[in-house]
Amino acid sequence: MFKKIFPVLATACLLNACVTSPTGRSQFVFMPDAQIDQMGLQAFDNLKKQKAISNNSKYNQLASCIAGAITRETGGNWEVVVFEDASPNAFALPGNKIGVHTGMITLVDNQDQLAAVIGHEIGHVLAKHSNERASQEMAVSSGMGIIQAVSAPQTALGQTALGLLGVGAQYGILMPYSRVHESEADMIGVDLMAKAGFDPQQSIGLWQKMEQASQGPQPLEFMSTHPSHATRIQDLEKHMPQAMGLFQQAQSAGKQPHCN
Repeated sequence: MFKKIFPVLATACLLNACVTSPTGRSQFVFMPDAQIDQMGLQAFDNLKKQKAISNNSKYNQLASCIAGAITRETGGNWEVVVFEDASPNAFALPGNKIGVHTGMITLVDNQDQLAAVIGHEIGHVLAKHSNERASQEMAVSSGMGIIQAVSAPQTALGQTALGLLGVGAQYGILMPYSRVHESEADMIGVDLMAKAGFDPQQSIGLWQKMEQASQGPQPLEFMSTHPSHATRIQDLEKHMPQAMGLFQQAQSAGKQPHCN
């Protein structure tokens, strides 16, 4: 596969299809953002029709408060939906959509840990990871049909499209983000939560908690689609001085969210 895709990527980069991610990494991204956003909007609309939406006012207020504080740092209008689902999971989609499972809310210990989850997922969107994966897929195989396929999740191509967006697990199709994408989302997410006034040190506690919870006979759905490695916590620890600096600036500016 690499031998097939490398010449395509190299040629595309020469034709200005390469962009730079928020962390400075070179990316192969050629699909228009509007098309990727439309895929995200369609997928999220399908999820809202197929999955039960929580009417727990406490959960909805918590998720909306945390997401609101973080997205004020990114700009744009974001929709937040809490799904009645016991599996500890969360996701964000192109088009500014955020989904949080009730199982994730009950798993975390505090608002800062949930902020780490939401920040991480928003990080995937800001870094255009869905576009990057879809661009690579289209470069070697599926063509434009993958854009329309997201509205038919029961088909093979539709499953591929949902996997590329990062919500394939909702339909039983696992297409994990790469380690590069995961690390990038970690760094972007922890900085976002810090800028919003959430304690970034809790991100380490979150991943330690997720690691412990995944030691059972069945791995957590969130962990199966977001591979955890010892290096994830090590990377966060290395990055923590920068994140704490952002956190202290946020605190000095009066950003002290009280979402609990």
